[in-house]
Amino acid sequence: MTPVRIIIIAKEPRPGFAKTRLMPALGAQGAADLADRLLGHTLGQALAANVGPVELCVAPDAEAAYWQALVENAPVTPDQPVALSQQVEGDLGTRMATAARRGLENGMPVMLIGTDCPALDAGRLATMAGMLAEHDACLCPVQDGGYSLLGLTRVHDSLFQDIPWSTDQVATLTRQRLEQLGWSWRESELLMDVDEPIDLHHLEQAHPQLVRSEP
Repeated sequence: MTPVRIIIIAKEPRPGFAKTRLMPALGAQGAADLADRLLGHTLGQALAANVGPVELCVAPDAEAAYWQALVENAPVTPDQPVALSQQVEGDLGTRMATAARRGLENGMPVMLIGTDCPALDAGRLATMAGMLAEHDACLCPVQDGGYSLLGLTRVHDSLFQDIPWSTDQVATLTRQRLEQLGWSWRESELLMDVDEPIDLHHLEQAHPQLVRSEP
């Protein structure tokens, strides 16, 4: 199978900066702690999928000690290091489009993923990567109307411009744009991500180790 570059779009899990919509339920520090665990889980699953290079495209500062330590302690191998890159300024669409373009310049398809969908495990990542061997794109829709993964063999601005991010229209509009481009794509089953306090109950049931810190 052609290697696929997994690009994790991530924020440093600082209190008041990451997973802020969970702060009413968890507080600023609790939301940051959960963001840290979700990020570690996502990175581990991306490496375990073993489909190609893994890149952390991060904000606000790729040179921060947090990211250096995360990469240093990641379960990497000589054949599969973790690259660090800086997110550009702009809205989410601009940041994702830039990351996709930079990744595609390496001569392989890319999969853009966030850190808030623990169901996007190594097996699903490998399955989605396989879809890109025969299709222009792939998509993992989530129950709130967004998506947790967008895989691309090429990129077009329309997939990222004039999208009302963090609304229930994201996946629907992305499908419409793919249709307008005449691209072929495949989708996973509907997954659950963790954005709002109501999502914590599902997380507790499906991934209790991520809800609670180790003693």
